[in-house]
Amino acid sequence: MQHQATTSRREFLRTGAAFVGSSWVGHAPDAWATSDAPNDRLRFAAVGVGGRGTQLALQTLPFGDLLAVCDVDEEHARRAQKQTGGTARAYADYRHVLDRDDIDAITIATPDHWHVPIAMAACRAGKDVYCEKPLTLTVEEGKQLVQVVNETGRIFQVGSQQRSEFGLLFLKAIAIVHQGRLGKLKHVLVSNGAAPAGGPFKVQPAPKHLNWDQWLGQTPRVDYIPERCHGTFRWWFEYSGGMMTDWGAHHLDIAHWGMRMQNSGPLEIDGQADLPDIANGYNTPSEFEVKMIYPGGLPVTLSVKKGNRSGILFEGETGRIFVSRATLAGKPVEQLADAPLPEDVIAKLYRGKEPGSHMRNFVECVQSRDLPISDVTSQHRSTTALHLANISIRLGRSLRWDPKQETLVGNDSEAKQMLQREPRSGFTFDS
Repeated sequence: MQHQATTSRREFLRTGAAFVGSSWVGHAPDAWATSDAPNDRLRFAAVGVGGRGTQLALQTLPFGDLLAVCDVDEEHARRAQKQTGGTARAYADYRHVLDRDDIDAITIATPDHWHVPIAMAACRAGKDVYCEKPLTLTVEEGKQLVQVVNETGRIFQVGSQQRSEFGLLFLKAIAIVHQGRLGKLKHVLVSNGAAPAGGPFKVQPAPKHLNWDQWLGQTPRVDYIPERCHGTFRWWFEYSGGMMTDWGAHHLDIAHWGMRMQNSGPLEIDGQADLPDIANGYNTPSEFEVKMIYPGGLPVTLSVKKGNRSGILFEGETGRIFVSRATLAGKPVEQLADAPLPEDVIAKLYRGKEPGSHMRNFVECVQSRDLPISDVTSQHRSTTALHLANISIRLGRSLRWDPKQETLVGNDSEAKQMLQREPRSGFTFDS
């Protein structure tokens, strides 16, 4: 089943014109500006151009031409258009971007609930994709996306940039673990500080520059609240997974890589948290702890609490190391002065390419058709574990998972239903 937003273009353009006003109808159906770009370089489009999305759009400029920016918020699209040089055409509907034969690759930095519908449509339209993390809204979405990427043969990079950037700290940490410098792993701790809490928030009229219905997409129709939208969408289960998936998508990915579990997952998941119960307020927990058991009996703890360090602690039988975006510490790190890592170990970890820029890795793989460093399958697997942790927390009970079959073990029908979500009418799952 392919997840595809099926709102008709005519209906979308009709509702779009209503909030943009008379200036909208004076332009091409959903474009705010037009331009022509030479077609002798890699040609990009950026879909979702809030703060992070505009950053990604700017990152494409050294590698090619940016032909289009797209956002359901007209202010975002206009700002991104200006900040990226003013030559890209601005759109409100990603489907018109995908219709363009002159676009080779797109970046996706929408809220999480739009990642998979746009990504699958892009792959089927013949575009290579750089998609921000967390990759998916549900487990089932991830399984479908992996299938589509494999079927279409598109290059797909997920924006888990800790695999590429931050001074090789994460790559060196993985190398230390894989080289056996800690002995056999006996525990992995993934930690981060607490998430925001807040509410109740005030219902307001949606701003005229935002198509609120299209922003909601597959999720339930609700009244506009500013805190549901843009940067703070992360703290609502309707659109994301809270701190679990926001930072967990970075840190558990590194944990999986160090554990050599990139294409596997936990066997047991037991999450504990106090879920907020505030009308019109954030509904993801601000603090939680999840205990998981992986194949071979390896325990992994996910801990989000006030005062926690953000990073990953690998504990082995003979040593331990802690790694974050600013730190790589522990006795095995100090011992590198006398017993350095093999010269080629980082290159092998990075699939034979030079680490440094996550976007550059994507572009190189678009050109070579090699597997990028943050491939769709590994990222689906780490995000799956995070979704399972959230399901355990929300149900208040432990789960058992079969990572080979990617199914829940047992007869927990309620948990199985939470592996996917029924999309809102007009944004359906099409075969």
